[in-house]
Amino acid sequence: MKAVDVRVNGSVQGVFYRSAARAEAQRLGVSGWAMNMSDGTVALHLQGDDEQIRAMLAWCEVGSPGAEVGWLDTKEGVLDESLHEFAVR
Repeated sequence: MKAVDVRVNGSVQGVFYRSAARAEAQRLGVSGWAMNMSDGTVALHLQGDDEQIRAMLAWCEVGSPGAEVGWLDTKEGVLDESLHEFAVR
């Protein structure tokens, strides 16, 4: 299992990006969270196996139907063993 921290840039707030991310993460079996940031980005913490993370990152590049994703900033994250689901914060 691995963890990745993602910052999604673009028009991603107010377009149900976080709730759609939760639905996709649940479908893929990814744990973690998504949170709106004050700079207009969405931060995500993703935990899963390599295939799950790759699939979730591919989804993040497109996002919810109303989103206009500019780019993703990704970096290796720290595993949080207390996370067992995907939450919207």
